[in-house]
Amino acid sequence: MRNVKQSMCLGAAALFAALALWAPPSQAQNWPQRSVKFILPLGPGSGVDISARLFADRLTAKWGQPVVVENRPGGDAIVAINAFISAADDHTLLFSPASSFTAHPFLHAKVPYDPRDLSPIARVSNTIVVVAVPGSSDVKTVKDLMELVKAQPGKLNFNTATGVTDFIFDGYFKKSGLAMTRVPYRDTVQALNDLGEGRIQMWSGALAIARPHVQSGRVRLIAITNSQRPPGGPDVPTVTEAGYPELTFDGLVGLFGPPDMAADLRERITADIRAVANDPEINTRLTATGQVVSPGSASEFAASIEAQRAAVASFANTLGAKPSQ
Repeated sequence: MRNVKQSMCLGAAALFAALALWAPPSQAQNWPQRSVKFILPLGPGSGVDISARLFADRLTAKWGQPVVVENRPGGDAIVAINAFISAADDHTLLFSPASSFTAHPFLHAKVPYDPRDLSPIARVSNTIVVVAVPGSSDVKTVKDLMELVKAQPGKLNFNTATGVTDFIFDGYFKKSGLAMTRVPYRDTVQALNDLGEGRIQMWSGALAIARPHVQSGRVRLIAITNSQRPPGGPDVPTVTEAGYPELTFDGLVGLFGPPDMAADLRERITADIRAVANDPEINTRLTATGQVVSPGSASEFAASIEAQRAAVASFANTLGAKPSQ
């Protein structure tokens, strides 16, 4: 009888082994079955666009299917976000800075999409974000800038490149009892031109955009808003090193997918992003565009985004801004 039971157990084990071998492949193993699309909320030539195209090229070779980049700028990134969400397809991903949407609840009376539809897959990089002043200015440090603002309340102007940094600087000035007027621009390049001419006295945005103006001497960098000095970055302190940690802002960039994407597929894409990011050539080329390669898992990326949302909400509360319902 014991031999019969042993035979039955062995037979069952063999059956389970056979079923495992014949089990259908996971979604990650089957994917991609056709071309993959990266939708960007920024136009061609931006640091994020260059980053997306570098990764798309390497991932095309790794995935055996074309990875195409589609630029959908405009509408405060809502055009790109809606295009991504409406696709409802795990072959259409959003390649975007988190700052494209983390301030939306405070900038729009009604956010025209469900934020839960933006599900983090992987962090890819950090944009180097700088604080700049006119090259002709006597301001050499963030402390110099703050002292100038204090000495001339309401008489100086500034501009920043994202809704998030708008809240950070507006909130900081109000909290500190300082008055500096934020001037809106449709085109951040024009803002930099005006900075070089001294028509505005401070600007904050991506190093990649500011670099030509810095090289010409028309603009001077006084700080980096990132948490850490980037390798190969400009030789200026972080805002924390300068004594102003509340101005810290990391330009988080990464991939988002639909919320129902399988966990194993999400992990596979993250692993492939890491593999591409480890290529020294990718690091060199992204550093030249003002990006720091910083691959991270879905959970790490999500935690960083939530921290950014919390910072925006804190400064928005200081300014009396209420989130949309």
